[in-house]
Amino acid sequence: MINYDDIFNTAQDAFLHFKKTSGKIKANFLRQIASNIEAEKDKLIPLASDESNLPEGRITGELGRTVGQIKLFAQIVEEGSWLEAVIDHADPERTPAPKPDLRRFLTAIGPVVVFGASNFPLAFSTAGGDTISALAAGCPVIYKGHPAHPKTSLLVGSLISKAVQESGLPSGLFTHIEGGIDVGQELVKHPIAKAIAFTGSFKGGKAIFDLANQRTEPIPVYAEMGSVNPIITLENKLGSDIEGLAKSFASSLTLGAGQFCTNPGLIMVPQVHEKTFSDAVKKEIQEIAAAPMLHEGIAKAYYESLDKLKSKEELEWLHVSATTDLIKAHPALAKIKAIDWLRDDLFQEEVFGSFAIMVVYEGAEELLSIAQKLHGQLTITIWGEDSELEQSAELITILEEKCGRILFKGVPTGVEVGFAMQHGGPFPSTSDSRSTSVGAYAIKRFARPIAFQDMPEKFLPDALKESNPLEIWRTVDGEFKK
Repeated sequence: MINYDDIFNTAQDAFLHFKKTSGKIKANFLRQIASNIEAEKDKLIPLASDESNLPEGRITGELGRTVGQIKLFAQIVEEGSWLEAVIDHADPERTPAPKPDLRRFLTAIGPVVVFGASNFPLAFSTAGGDTISALAAGCPVIYKGHPAHPKTSLLVGSLISKAVQESGLPSGLFTHIEGGIDVGQELVKHPIAKAIAFTGSFKGGKAIFDLANQRTEPIPVYAEMGSVNPIITLENKLGSDIEGLAKSFASSLTLGAGQFCTNPGLIMVPQVHEKTFSDAVKKEIQEIAAAPMLHEGIAKAYYESLDKLKSKEELEWLHVSATTDLIKAHPALAKIKAIDWLRDDLFQEEVFGSFAIMVVYEGAEELLSIAQKLHGQLTITIWGEDSELEQSAELITILEEKCGRILFKGVPTGVEVGFAMQHGGPFPSTSDSRSTSVGAYAIKRFARPIAFQDMPEKFLPDALKESNPLEIWRTVDGEFKK
């Protein structure tokens, strides 16, 4: 029996201590987590591979990414400018009323509930970006393990708890919980929880969002719920490299059996190149073997989604297997005219796996209609020559309103972990388009602004003291400086 009150009360006690901890101590704690994970990589890699059906090479890369993003947040909190410190000095001589001394910065929000993802057993799970950015902000984490990789989650959780102990920090800073939907609901509803982070399906994310907003005290939910990540091809660019772009698209579509939130599930193709490009993509896909999915439940859902689409007469199936595998995903590709695609939102629903719809459009006006119809996306990719992009200003302006990241070359699979990354987009791709779950700005999801008016210097947080002991960049009387 889980005692939720004990867990959250312990987390709240840890919070009151940890939020006052220096950036240097937080950074050393995060680096200790990274060190512990690296020290156990020989156990973690085969364990995660076995539980997720992902090859060890992929898990090795994911472990490197996990450690890298932990070190990135250590760097961010140690430097300290993420706190957005602002100082407006007093002016007692101002008329008609004296001006007070005002100082503002970001402070940790409180205990955060994190739900792990199924498709990234390391980078988006127990020690993934949500957990680490919350800890970096100064928030304790109550982590609900994903049932797809329980042993991996428990091992990583023990390494985080070990780092808590090694760093001399309160044990309530990190708690690992296992359970089903009922456990998740109790975590979301607990009055001490101050924010939720989730990566997964639209159905799961929306249910958590709705539940959090039914609380007496609603709290922010940062749910990354996936998207179909359209690729829009323009005529000249596509015509100049049909085979190369077909290969790039097919590789991105089938990478990891299509189990990426940035999997390109839609591609817009001009009618003039329809036959040549679809033949080239079909050739590439036919040469790609079926790949294991994360577990049988995901494979079952993949084939159920395809069966639902097979009833739609508007779709022409270019490649689909007659085999329904219990665990492997056979790539599938269908084609539809733009006029038919525009009539039914079903064709925008994400199919988690290596399936895409090719939408054939006749000209610029029809492409604008497609852009206007698109739901919110994590990414949109445009393949066009510079001259075509110059003539597509209206299209690009519309697309800016539809996604969090626009790519002008390459494919959407692959999310760089850095300072400028935006991994989030308009609903339904995420529940809050202002946030990112990857990159440096992920930390700001778990902080809130607070201002101090006429507070005596000795009581001010270090980030707001006149002497700037943290040596961080601050906005002082409207000037950004150290």
